[in-house]
Amino acid sequence: MFPDPLVGEGLDGVTDRLVGFRGPTACQVVGITYRQLDYWARTGLVVPSIRGAAGSGSQRLYSFKDVLVLKIVKRLLDAGVSLQNIRIAVEHLRRRGIRDLAGITLFSDGTTVYECTSPEEVVDLLQGGQGVFGIAVSGAMREISGVIKDFPAERADGGTVDEAPEDELARRRARRAIS
Repeated sequence: MFPDPLVGEGLDGVTDRLVGFRGPTACQVVGITYRQLDYWARTGLVVPSIRGAAGSGSQRLYSFKDVLVLKIVKRLLDAGVSLQNIRIAVEHLRRRGIRDLAGITLFSDGTTVYECTSPEEVVDLLQGGQGVFGIAVSGAMREISGVIKDFPAERADGGTVDEAPEDELARRRARRAIS
């Protein structure tokens, strides 16, 4: 099952730096268009950490962490946060390990993005009386983990990625689809 974000390993114990997902998969998992993904990569907002585009026909390869950051960017944009402030938040997230990200909740008042890692920080932020919304990064991780396992992963070194063992329901669906 891909991946255990807290361990930092992907399918078959291969590290997240080697196994990733192509752009169209990242788009479907996150809920953005390929045009958005391409723009964000070209402008440096969220660049694929496994493999970037290297000319016509090449395929970008996004790690689980990249897809997580894409999801956070989408949520911040949907909430009306400016691209300038999102860039600052993304730069901060990139420096964090996946274990660190799991303990973060991002809050925004629509203008500024705040990071909270403890209940006390949340209380301090809310005491200002201003309306904010929050993104629990661990919740986004679980959401992505549940969805992304249904998509094909790819290894940057050209090796194969063993699929998760097929369950009984999947076998029945496959037989029905062939008949």
